[in-house]
Amino acid sequence: MYPSVINVIPNKNFELYLEFDNGEKGVLDMKPFLNIGVFKKISKIDAFKKVRVSFDTVEWDSGADLDPEFIYTKCHEKINSITNHST
Repeated sequence: MYPSVINVIPNKNFELYLEFDNGEKGVLDMKPFLNIGVFKKISKIDAFKKVRVSFDTVEWDSGADLDPEFIYTKCHEKINSITNHST
C-alpha cells in the first residue's frame, strides 16, 4: 500500500508539491501528461490550480484524478520540507 496524499500545492509550472501521510514530501511534474485524455482539461493554468486532496489522492474540478501509487512513484524527488513555492 502506498502513502496517502494529505496536502497538495500546485504551481505555475504545472508541478504539484505533495505531502504524504508517512511524513514524506515530493514534487510531481504534470507537464508530460497534460496532452493525454482527461488531463487535457487541466492544461490551462487556471484549471490546473483547482487541484485538491480527495480521500488519499488528488483530483481536479474537471473530474481528473490520480492514482495514489502513480503519484508516489512518479514524484521526481522526495524532499524534506515544502518551502515557499511560487503559486
